[in-house]
Amino acid sequence: MSTKTAVRLLLFAVVMFGMAATSSAQFGISVTFGPPPIPVYDQPPCPEDGYIWTPGYWAWDNDGDDYYWVPGTWVPAPEPGFLWTPPYWGWESGVYLFHEGYWGPHIGFYGGINYGFGYFGEGFVGGRWDHDRFYYNRSVMNVVNVRNVYNETVINNNVRVTRVSYNGGPGGIEARPRREDELAGRDRHLPPVGVQTQHLREARSDRELHASANNGRPPVAATARPGDFHEHAVPAREAGGAYHPPANRAQGNRGGPEPRGESANPRTAVHARDLPPLQRPSPPNTGNPRNDQRYQQQQEKLYSKQNQERQKLQQRQEQQDQRLVQRNAAPPQRQQVEQQHQRQTEQLQQRHVQQQQQMQQRQSSHGPPHH
Repeated sequence: MSTKTAVRLLLFAVVMFGMAATSSAQFGISVTFGPPPIPVYDQPPCPEDGYIWTPGYWAWDNDGDDYYWVPGTWVPAPEPGFLWTPPYWGWESGVYLFHEGYWGPHIGFYGGINYGFGYFGEGFVGGRWDHDRFYYNRSVMNVVNVRNVYNETVINNNVRVTRVSYNGGPGGIEARPRREDELAGRDRHLPPVGVQTQHLREARSDRELHASANNGRPPVAATARPGDFHEHAVPAREAGGAYHPPANRAQGNRGGPEPRGESANPRTAVHARDLPPLQRPSPPNTGNPRNDQRYQQQQEKLYSKQNQERQKLQQRQEQQDQRLVQRNAAPPQRQQVEQQHQRQTEQLQQRHVQQQQQMQQRQSSHGPPHH
């Protein structure tokens, strides 16, 4: 591990230790400048009973050194009684840290960000659970074909209505966790469900959702269901405000994976899921068909073996992360596990690169005879 990486991890550990237990930070993502404002958009109708609104937010793509918009969408609750606490960006020690959203029996702290549609900076007024049924507040939610509804006028106590999308720092929201936020932070939490993770991946792969392409006005601001970016997509009516990223925006930022194959000098990844996909080897062409067939079988065997090792490590790491979230583990314990995961991932990637290099050397040493 380089000195620069070690110092950054140490700084991050200190920051995490000082953070309140109400937040659930996605480790490893820090940016030196803030995200664009929340765009102005309409909420699509709730598709069916039991779906909870999860507001859109800006995420970070480290490969493109750019923020991208994750459209708001309706998501089935993972279990009755659970609500969604949205993610948010928070200014800590000179950088913006990403705090991951989570499911739980109560709404926690989400930075005081006004996401709209019931999430006005504190708590949630868009609906409530009654035993195993969710009832929607039609005064703030777009529900049409759902019967379990009620009407409750909501008074937004925020004197200054703003679309700023981050907490703290220059121009950020000045909000701190309330007592109920702290209590909610001690509940049993669940991470984003599978459809939310896939929804995020599809958003990251869409270049038009990146801030550098849309200037804070994404062409898809919300969807009726996760991943439905076409049939029932809702565009932003306008940007939430001006957005002027720095010219040297790549400097000092740290975040997601690169979608490229492994190399002799791989970029550090924290989890196995952050590794770029393995590249299937091209068929050998030594001039000897029998040798080519044998070499290709060896390559395919190695490719399959390395993929299986990745999947096993990814499953093991994700299970450990889920247990930490469920136990609401303290930040120092989470940081210790993250460092362990990073060591495991680095060792796996280095071993795979060495195996690929050794196979290429063996095949080169048995190449076609010289004439």
